[in-house]
Amino acid sequence: MLFNFSDDFVPVVISRDNNAQAYMKHRHFQAAFRRQIQTRYPHPKSLKTPLKTPFDFYSKYVLGHEAMRRMGTANVLIAGMRGLGVEIAKNVILSGVKSVTVQDEGLAEWMDFSSQFFLLASHLGQNRALSSLSQLSALNPHVHVSAHTGPLKETLLQQFQVVVLTDSSLDDQQRFGTFCHSNGIKLIVADTKGLCGQLFCDFGEEFEVLDTDGETPASAMIDDITKADPGVVTCIEQRHGFVDGSTVSLSEVCGMTKLNSYGPVDIKVLGPDSFSICDTSSFSEYKKGGVATEVKKSKILQFKPLDEALVDPELLVMTDYGKMTKHQTLHLAFQALHGFVKRVGRLPKPRSQSDAELLVAMVTELNKVSHLDQLDEDVVQSLSFTACGDLAPVNAFIGGLAAQEVMKACTGKFTPLQQWLYFDALECLPEGNGGEGEELTESTCSPRGSRYDGQTAVFGSGFQERLGEQKYFLVGAGAIGCELLKNFALIGLGAGEGGHITVTDMDSIERSNLNRQFLFRSQDIGVREKQKSEVAAQAVRVMNPNMNITAHQNRLDPDSEQVYGHTFFMGLDGVAAALDNVEARVYLDGRCVQHQRPMLEGGTLGSKGHTLVVVPHLTESYGPAKTGSQNAIPLCTLKNFPHRIEHTLQWARDQFEGLYKQAAEHVNLYFRDAAGFLERTLGRGEAEALEVLECVWGGVGRQRPQGWEDCVGWARRQWETLYNNNIAQLLHCFPSDQLTSSGLPFWSGAKRCPHPLTFDPSNTTHMDYVVAAANLYGQIYGIVGTRDSSAIRSILETVHIPAFTPKSTIKIHLTDKEMEEERESGHLDTGRLEELQKKLSSPPVNSAALQMHPIDFEKDDDNNFHIDYIVAASNLRAENYDIPTADRHKSKLIAGRIIPAIATTTAAVAGLMCVELYKLVQGHRKISSYRSSYINLAVQYCVLSEPLGPQRFTVSDRSAHTPTKQRKEQRKVCSKKRELSGPHLQFASDVMPGLLGSMEQ
Repeated sequence: MLFNFSDDFVPVVISRDNNAQAYMKHRHFQAAFRRQIQTRYPHPKSLKTPLKTPFDFYSKYVLGHEAMRRMGTANVLIAGMRGLGVEIAKNVILSGVKSVTVQDEGLAEWMDFSSQFFLLASHLGQNRALSSLSQLSALNPHVHVSAHTGPLKETLLQQFQVVVLTDSSLDDQQRFGTFCHSNGIKLIVADTKGLCGQLFCDFGEEFEVLDTDGETPASAMIDDITKADPGVVTCIEQRHGFVDGSTVSLSEVCGMTKLNSYGPVDIKVLGPDSFSICDTSSFSEYKKGGVATEVKKSKILQFKPLDEALVDPELLVMTDYGKMTKHQTLHLAFQALHGFVKRVGRLPKPRSQSDAELLVAMVTELNKVSHLDQLDEDVVQSLSFTACGDLAPVNAFIGGLAAQEVMKACTGKFTPLQQWLYFDALECLPEGNGGEGEELTESTCSPRGSRYDGQTAVFGSGFQERLGEQKYFLVGAGAIGCELLKNFALIGLGAGEGGHITVTDMDSIERSNLNRQFLFRSQDIGVREKQKSEVAAQAVRVMNPNMNITAHQNRLDPDSEQVYGHTFFMGLDGVAAALDNVEARVYLDGRCVQHQRPMLEGGTLGSKGHTLVVVPHLTESYGPAKTGSQNAIPLCTLKNFPHRIEHTLQWARDQFEGLYKQAAEHVNLYFRDAAGFLERTLGRGEAEALEVLECVWGGVGRQRPQGWEDCVGWARRQWETLYNNNIAQLLHCFPSDQLTSSGLPFWSGAKRCPHPLTFDPSNTTHMDYVVAAANLYGQIYGIVGTRDSSAIRSILETVHIPAFTPKSTIKIHLTDKEMEEERESGHLDTGRLEELQKKLSSPPVNSAALQMHPIDFEKDDDNNFHIDYIVAASNLRAENYDIPTADRHKSKLIAGRIIPAIATTTAAVAGLMCVELYKLVQGHRKISSYRSSYINLAVQYCVLSEPLGPQRFTVSDRSAHTPTKQRKEQRKVCSKKRELSGPHLQFASDVMPGLLGSMEQ
């Protein structure tokens, strides 16, 4: 598996006391993340699936169909509809449970508005649950959402499989925790107080985790197996992806065939390309072949009820390993906070020294039982000073994590939290009381009857004014972009005098966006005037009518620099990147570096997420893109030697593009300007010219279909060429018993020996290919087809299939280098090239009527034959090479290059980005105040670490040995180098890669 935290990744926090070696573990994570995205998903796009069933609405690509089915049967209760509660409810409803009931007895007040995004001014004094109901219901038409305004009782809890408590007392948590534990109800407790957050899970005495991490089972092709005890397996790949304790099954082994039926075997990793298995000393000699595939096992977890877990310090899961003492102290401080409220009847007042002293005394008393070696009284005091605060970014982070735990409880997919997690962002407070602004006192932090009261309680009124004056540029209004805009509106970024937000996104809204881009609704889909940026801007203006926001629909690239030029960037206070590809991030990073503007960057890939803050002259920058070409599939592998389903799917995509798009485009270009087209084509080299002109002649010559029967005949002959004739030719050149010059079998290792297929009209996959190929072929010529298999079979009976005889003159290349050398050598059929050039020298007189209709691949319309073709074409080729086939779901994921996205991760990432935004607005200049984050919610793994500083360089002075004129030139260069000595001067081998954005816009 690519992300095995127990082996390749050790969580650390980097500070002045840590060395650089520890940080490289983090860098391994980041680099691996970027490689996975650049190679597996080179061209991210949005999902566009029509909403035919409830399952089409959700992130099934993250959870899978079975998990979604289980989710669709779950009833969830969420108690408390302040900012944290509504954040959890939003994410859970988007995930697709059966029903959600929101409970709250409280009435809306100004303090709620700093984080409760579904409350309007007209809701003041009204029940929070009822006020939020209509907006929550609109998020997902397939989830029944109801409100309960009465108190929590055991009889109510019995109706649900999962109960989430927010804004609850410790007494209620213990009372309902005991009840839920004894009645098999999964309990999640979530709470935030100012800059601190708490999360707790209890899923019962025994909870079965069906899939611990959601990763695709690792597999590796075998190169050798020794006869020994234990046997040692050596793999072809440089990294097999297994870890100690993994269980694998072996298949397709030749010679040592007993292993094929041996069953799952535990392994011990010996190296990146080898591992040991069972005793093979009595087995036959290994000959060749074999595949080792990870066998994923379920896992049973035990949970303690809340009252027992309270006194078990071993159940604390760390999020920032530089804050271990702080979080151990917070575990006691949150308990003491409940005691404070019970005793005084309220939370500690902002900046009240007497209240803080009382809370410290209560925590000290609790520690007489807990016996913490080190009690951080500063943390307790800071918690007391800020506990009245209610901050949108903190709620977004904890709410994202909590909602992910709900999904785990409903599905058994992913590993749940065991059992406590604490988070704090106390470094957001001024570096020194008041920092650049006012001194924080009870007066400056007191409520003012404003929507920002929950935030003012933490940072003071002066900071709120600075937030309002900010000018920020948000690039991208997709999943993360929506979450950022929501947070911007709640915290009041750019909502004051002189402040402004500019957001740009060139995409329109699609159906599949709705499962994580919560600012959009069904009525926004497919409306040309409703671009993402404009709809998102309108939505946040409803949340906060004071928002100063302008929506653009521009792509961010060099072509838009007349809009986003020097004057624009110099007028900004900062930039937030919510982009969907590395190249755009690198470009934006370069613009920020050039104009010395800070940048917030974040991205997700399913349950994984990453954030990075770039502060000029303080932290490193995003840096240049690293190429993923080293992991690209060689053309010869695609053409002749596939050995994984990814290879056959990419081959099918290439076939689709060549047959149904590029061919039609070439013909239309030829019709538009025949002479110019021929000149340009011949100028691209003889090899490419021959391919293109053959393609064009096929579209204008006698091969052009005249009706539907011709399309079916073409599809049948295409089937024969691809799955029989081409394979027969390959085996003619390299027979199954072929030996290499070294005397070893040619067909071994990654080269799987293929076999031709024989067409069978009763075979579903065979017919699927013909139906899809014929219809697509008809579409590019404007010929209407049909799905009627019976009618197509009747036509097939009349189709003549020419006999095929392999040719000895054909050369098949073994490497891409051989292929390129052949193309450059000029050993081509120049006679045929001249013949085609002559035939095409004069276009047909009726060329306007012969215009073709190129097809752009669209993966999400199940009626357009695109995925039908890809699945059938890929699986037939897989059958040729005895590669396990892929179902429609997996084929669509890989061939469609779908980037898995989920609301919980995007909410958490956006929350962490806005936590860093607080620090930027505060003007923090200590690198220790900032955090980069790496999260994997599938295994509840959250690690925050101090970012690296910028690289700096010393320029030596050689003026004593340099002529005067040359010294002057050197001074100019040195001056330039010093200007570039900030965080932006990075080298490709030593940058923080950063994760790709929400991957879909």
